[in-house]
Amino acid sequence: MRPFIYPFPGSKLSGKTLIVPIVSTANVSQLAADLLISSFSLQRLAIFNPEFLVPVVGGREDDEEGVTTPLELYGKAGSDLLVIQQRSPVLKSRKQDFVASLLDFIKSSGVGAVLFLSGVDLSNRTDSQMFTPTYQIQPSSCPSLAGSPLHDLNKLPIPVYTSPVLQASHSGTEDGAIPFIPGGGLTRRILRALPDGWPIPTASLLQFVLEGDNRADAKLFAAVVAKVVGQGSTEWRQPASWKQGLFGAPHDQTLYG
Repeated sequence: MRPFIYPFPGSKLSGKTLIVPIVSTANVSQLAADLLISSFSLQRLAIFNPEFLVPVVGGREDDEEGVTTPLELYGKAGSDLLVIQQRSPVLKSRKQDFVASLLDFIKSSGVGAVLFLSGVDLSNRTDSQMFTPTYQIQPSSCPSLAGSPLHDLNKLPIPVYTSPVLQASHSGTEDGAIPFIPGGGLTRRILRALPDGWPIPTASLLQFVLEGDNRADAKLFAAVVAKVVGQGSTEWRQPASWKQGLFGAPHDQTLYG
């Protein structure tokens, strides 16, 4: 069996805070991860085994050598922040294998805390959820965030997420305390897979969004993440790839006469 992660020489993960974006509504999690990587000048520290994901390959930011792969880890010396970037969805037949491998990696990596990011379909928001787009989940199987790198989450006015979908089969009480997340991808599956006694402080941030130009949503999400992990405010720098590749090339104006 091939390793799940292929770290580059000198990569140190112990004690750091790991940000994991989940492929979900509007890809707002991946866009926020892009902003974190670009704005904090994080470098690629490792690549992950791509066999679990839809194949994808491309050029790297700023003409760096090598190619971009479906799942990569970013960080840098002197920073307590680690960010995974996922550029393609998990294959339907490999979802459970991927979740198990991801959690095994997290548990063995020595990271000090884990924060999962997910989008939620805005069309399912209830009246009581209109006051803020951002919510949180703290799984009951995980240690308290007090004294952890995520302790600021308990100080911020971020409400606890409850499912807007009132269906008995997805109520969140049948199979555990994690509620149904419309458009949340593997978020609920991952959080439900955390076993009792999971040793790493873990939480999830969720943001209600609609598909479209989600750059502003991503900046808001990244700003919340930065506050939660104690990075303070920053001037968000968009990756160069956003200027041309994010929404495709502009239409040829001669088409309109």
